[in-house]
Amino acid sequence: MTQTYSRLTIDERGVAWLTLDRPAVLNAFDDHLISELNGHLDRLAVAAERSEVRALVLRSEGKHFSAGADLGWMKRMVDYTLEDNLKDSRELSRLMHGLDTLPCPTLCRVQGAAFGGAVGLAACCDLVIASEKARFCLSEVKIGLAPAVISPYVQRAIGARQMRRYALTAEVMQADTAQRLGLVHRLVEPDALDDAVSAMLDTLLAASPQAQRATKALLAIVGRDPDSDATREHCCRVIGQLRVSDEGQEGLAAFFDKRTPRWDHHPKDSTS
Repeated sequence: MTQTYSRLTIDERGVAWLTLDRPAVLNAFDDHLISELNGHLDRLAVAAERSEVRALVLRSEGKHFSAGADLGWMKRMVDYTLEDNLKDSRELSRLMHGLDTLPCPTLCRVQGAAFGGAVGLAACCDLVIASEKARFCLSEVKIGLAPAVISPYVQRAIGARQMRRYALTAEVMQADTAQRLGLVHRLVEPDALDDAVSAMLDTLLAASPQAQRATKALLAIVGRDPDSDATREHCCRVIGQLRVSDEGQEGLAAFFDKRTPRWDHHPKDSTS
């Protein structure tokens, strides 16, 4: 039986739970895990477009979210050619982009350490809920590398000025610092992590899945080009199309009728 480093389950509400499952090595990732995660995200992207998946929770087993790159993988990299390294980097880039653009809300649950590329995973998620004891570190320069592939996402989260500091010094960010800089949205006691995730999922699932997809895609465009004629016209078209859509009509009708909207989605319980 092939060893797996991650698990994906989808519950009856359409919530996908993607779990890093290498606690013995602090959920460090290598080419095997990256490939698994890319496969999961490819399947989730299709399901999310169909409203079969309403939200994703990215989490991990054990005391730490992820220590970053696996030591065994880094040892193998010593003998890699430039082309080998480019292939690996492109797969990691595909993972970050796939997580960042997944067409449903994404929530990252962080406990313990989130180092190296794990900071990128958190930055690519729409929401981050972390333990008050969590720690974050862009540790790459300490081993002669750079947080290259993850830099667009982390810099977007914490800003260019703070990115320069933490990417160049490899200082550890305590949880409260990560929240102040914008990497983390909410901090809770370690024992309250699951309750906080559950409460946020309830909030997310109350919204229209179509509207969430449209809003996430819209914000990506606004972030790249906030004040062009093309962006303004796109914004007008998004709201216009949503207003006349089935879910838009249902949402407005439910609001005026003072009832809960009946969103047209059909999640299925599955495991992969």
